[in-house]
Amino acid sequence: MGHVEPGGSWRPFWTVAGVLGLLGVLDLVLPGPDVPPLLWLVAVVAVLGVVASGCLAGRRAWTVRVDAAGPDGALSVGRERVPLADVDAAHLRAVREGTAGVDAGASVLGGGWSVPRGRTGLPLRLTDGRTVLVATRDPAALTAALLAAVPGSAPPPSPMSHPADRDTPDGRPAGRGTLGP
Repeated sequence: MGHVEPGGSWRPFWTVAGVLGLLGVLDLVLPGPDVPPLLWLVAVVAVLGVVASGCLAGRRAWTVRVDAAGPDGALSVGRERVPLADVDAAHLRAVREGTAGVDAGASVLGGGWSVPRGRTGLPLRLTDGRTVLVATRDPAALTAALLAAVPGSAPPPSPMSHPADRDTPDGRPAGRGTLGP
């Protein structure tokens, strides 16, 4: 199962191109001195070039892919790539249930200082203990795709399959604290 979430769209490019086209038509239709064609060409190429480079950069830097094909499946955000075998599926299920979150100071996968506007940071713990944020517009779909793709991410056994510890109401061993063993 694969999941692809584009990092950006070409909508701003086409919007700016439409506005420039409208201004060109108005220049031809309205009376008065026309803007020289060379100036129009330079302005259109410069403005559309800047907007296109921004759209392309967004698509390259923030596209999220889950590729589960083969033994070397990976989650990639931009140029950064995390093997699916390094994803902690138990923590991801806990995030989905609302019982786990992100560590303070977690880095954003794909680079950047913070999660881009319009996206949510999905906390993802790796098997080496680091936590990273994956910038996504649809955290539920990305979580489902990751849980389906991560090897050995079958749901944990039901709490009723083993007797609960009498010392704690939630069944956790009594010697375990809130910060770990």
